[in-house]
Amino acid sequence: MVFDVSDFFKGDNQAVSISPNTKRRYSLNSLAQDRSFVAKITTYPINTEIRTVKTFVAAPSFGGAVSIPGLPTGSNIRAANDAGAVTVELNTSLLLLPKVPMARRIADQRVGFFTRSFVRYSDDQQQVDRVSFAVRWRLEPKDGEWEKWKKGELVEPKKPIIYYIDPATPKQWRKHLIAGINDWQAAFEKAGFKNAIMGKEWPENDSTMSMEDARFSVVRYFASDIENAYGPNVNDPRSGEILESHIGWYHNVMKLVHDWYMVQAAAVDPGARKMKYDDELMGDLIRFVSSHEVGHTLGLAHNMGNSSKTPVENLRNKAWVEANGHTGSIMDYARFNYVAQPEDNISRKGLYPRIGDYDKWAMKWGYGYIPGNTEEETKINASKMVTAALKENPRHWFGTYERGNRNDPRSQSEDLSDNSVKASEYGILNLKRILKGLPEWTKEEADPYDNIETMYVQLLGQFRRYVGHVTTNVGGVYETFKVAEQNEPVYEITPKARQKEAVAFLNKQVFETPNWLIDRELWNKFNNPNSNDPIMGMQDAALGSLVSGDRLNRLQLNAERFGQDKAYNAMEMLADVQNGLFSELNSKKAIDTYRRLLQKSYVDRLLGLVNPGAAQAPQTIAPGFTISFGPDLKKSDVPAIVRAQLVGLRSQLVSSAAGMGDKLSKVHAQDLAEKIRQGLDPK
Repeated sequence: MVFDVSDFFKGDNQAVSISPNTKRRYSLNSLAQDRSFVAKITTYPINTEIRTVKTFVAAPSFGGAVSIPGLPTGSNIRAANDAGAVTVELNTSLLLLPKVPMARRIADQRVGFFTRSFVRYSDDQQQVDRVSFAVRWRLEPKDGEWEKWKKGELVEPKKPIIYYIDPATPKQWRKHLIAGINDWQAAFEKAGFKNAIMGKEWPENDSTMSMEDARFSVVRYFASDIENAYGPNVNDPRSGEILESHIGWYHNVMKLVHDWYMVQAAAVDPGARKMKYDDELMGDLIRFVSSHEVGHTLGLAHNMGNSSKTPVENLRNKAWVEANGHTGSIMDYARFNYVAQPEDNISRKGLYPRIGDYDKWAMKWGYGYIPGNTEEETKINASKMVTAALKENPRHWFGTYERGNRNDPRSQSEDLSDNSVKASEYGILNLKRILKGLPEWTKEEADPYDNIETMYVQLLGQFRRYVGHVTTNVGGVYETFKVAEQNEPVYEITPKARQKEAVAFLNKQVFETPNWLIDRELWNKFNNPNSNDPIMGMQDAALGSLVSGDRLNRLQLNAERFGQDKAYNAMEMLADVQNGLFSELNSKKAIDTYRRLLQKSYVDRLLGLVNPGAAQAPQTIAPGFTISFGPDLKKSDVPAIVRAQLVGLRSQLVSSAAGMGDKLSKVHAQDLAEKIRQGLDPK
């Protein structure tokens, strides 16, 4: 039988065309049939690739952000303006599923695998059953070696996982990408497989192989200024079996890792103190990116919480951290060991991320043998295995904000250790050292101060990360997934002492003017004095996050559930912030510009909480996707608490203003007192 599929593939059928959302985004309208065609159809043993060219009539842009009521905003693609049409090239892949699906491994939320799911219906149910299962490769022992594998012996896989390196990849980086792939071999040995995964050069002279052939997984190189890399996989929706993967790494990811490494490790590693790294160092950084992205293609999700299982002082212990790594998972966004101090003499081995305890354990759970004659038996045995593994080693823990609780201070992006407050203090000590070195380290002939501007912005961004890590402790809620037989709580609040420690950090490091970051001589080389002050913006953002209605309400809810003696409530938090933020009222010291603006911002923010507007109900904008607008503060204690705080502050401002020697500080205090009076009683 022969079917003519030309009209289907060149037409505007959603399965083989641009999505409706993309059309709306770029104001693409009807398909121009006379300028749309099938360019090529190629078939391989398990997949068919269809390349099409499609032209859409497109509304021209009306200029930047200007919009005309009743009319579409128009495409921001130049072709729409020049020709009233946009032409795109599309590729559609059809992939043949395995004749016999792989056996499923039922998911456990304590192990961070990507999952697929379906809803199961059966006659003997009293409610429907959602079945979620892990996404993973079909890794099986060679024929005749199944019993050895079940006994725990190392065996060869029937079909190893192979990733080829795109021949477009610059030659000096290929060996490092391959090393990042091969680093996973030790993890697969925990699952009972040797030589289970390997990286190889693409055989450029073999005309029988194509990178479009789905039998071959490839690390693709893109000559692009995008600072990123990604690790996707294509899997069977019936079983979760990974069928192929094309990892992508963009050329400019090297700039990303350069900047990270300089602002996190240059205080310790002299090799990080330049704008162009030697091939050995850059190769190491590419290797870690390779390992992380390969981990995704093996089925692993981000494990943002694993680094919290490393005691902070261990990150300064040369022997310990070089032996164990600063995080137990390459899937964490832990980047580099910014806690290590120069006097610790820690080598790069203790600075780099690596495949760790959790990754090896996850491979054992996902790819190792788990007994059971039925799916349900295997699920129960796998659950017992997880419970035992977490007792055995805390660094087997999986935690991430990407699957729910964004208020767990242990599961944060870019943070380190079991104490983000102490870790951030160490990090700031290193940032002070790095800032002093930046003028020399970034110097290149004929550079119009682009380098120093880039790295100052990166350094300030790193400081803001520390501030964010610490702030999350305030009102924080720990979420530790458990199963019924453990009979233990899933939710606990961040200890009160840690929350108070976090507020003390913010008062000291952020709300007290961080003069070490204010280098006007440096700013005059790249920062226009009429533009926004970078420090003021950072301080105001930190204050806004800390005294937000959402956080204050959460503090009160935590106090109600866990008890006033254990919890840090909103009254205590505001009192601690206010005592630090307005310390000049007692000391009678002059209030500098940064502090005056921050104090004004504090008063404005609190006044905005005294009479909160009507809460918006959650809005469902698409099936399964709802936008929440935060708590209804009118139904909380927050307005009353804030009002009492402002009343007390006004009294303090009035009584202290008279004794202030600095005239500007005095009128500032009087102005704030009057603003509070009018804000509390606008009539």
